[in-house]
Amino acid sequence: MAEPRIILTRRSSWLATMAVLLACCIPAQFAAAQPSADAVEAKNPNQADDKLIPLNKQETVLLDVVGKRVLLKTKVVLREGILEMLVCKKQTKEHESILSVDAQAYAIHAGLATLGAEAGSPAVFVPKFVPPKGQRIDIFLQWKDAKGKLQRVPAQQWIRYVTKRFYGQALMRLPHNVVLANESELRYDKKFKELSWYGPMSKEEREKLLSLSQDNAFRVAINTIYKRTLPRPFDTYWVFAGSGFTVDEQTGKQTYNAEHGDVICLANFPTSMIDVAVESSNSGEASLLFEPWVERVPPIGTEVTVELVPVFGKPKEKPAAKD
Repeated sequence: MAEPRIILTRRSSWLATMAVLLACCIPAQFAAAQPSADAVEAKNPNQADDKLIPLNKQETVLLDVVGKRVLLKTKVVLREGILEMLVCKKQTKEHESILSVDAQAYAIHAGLATLGAEAGSPAVFVPKFVPPKGQRIDIFLQWKDAKGKLQRVPAQQWIRYVTKRFYGQALMRLPHNVVLANESELRYDKKFKELSWYGPMSKEEREKLLSLSQDNAFRVAINTIYKRTLPRPFDTYWVFAGSGFTVDEQTGKQTYNAEHGDVICLANFPTSMIDVAVESSNSGEASLLFEPWVERVPPIGTEVTVELVPVFGKPKEKPAAKD
């Protein structure tokens, strides 16, 4: 697909912008995401601000044609909990999303499409599961730390598989000399012959439990549980699924489905605009796979710039997990 060339000046009209967007095969409903009237032609290509074109009135969705990326101005709204989203629309799903953006979802879709990213399709659940499809989107996060230093990491580094859950390991019997304290996270179920533990297990906790007995089966069970509780980094990527439209049968009005909040998802939804490229359940908290890597996520309210970078060539290797 030929790359669109966009040069905007103060004289750029709404109609001209609409024509550009429609020429890029963007649905007519997205044409409202035109650059503001104050968008100007870049005078100095080395200055990032001169290259950014606002796609909404709030100027929270910015198009970087030269850098071939869409930028979202977001804020941290969640550091602990179970996740369905990386980014949600403001005042929608902040209870299960790390970041929130004050923007219409269609403006983000329009920006990606303008760059030439091809929308695919959200996940299908019946008669059998089909994962979401679409252009791969690499996502990076920028923010200033407590010392004012600019940080930039792949979004994967803020996410890990759920650790705050129960871990079970078969054990025929509990050693006779082992007495489990009531306040301990370790439990033994005599009926099901299973040793269980809730949440992450620290090295100190493991050593304390191992000191309770020299019984080999017990020690193997403790070490197995410990290994399973170690944080597992988010190890997949996102695709431009494209969400879809719902038509009001009475008025004929079309609504972009991602406006309900499903902007950048970590659980598969049929309304997702950007979704993980693997099967990830959204059916109940117990089935959700991911949580924030709390030690890496800055404080609530921190301003974070989210970079959406369509991948047109060979995909890069997955980002290495941060220690």
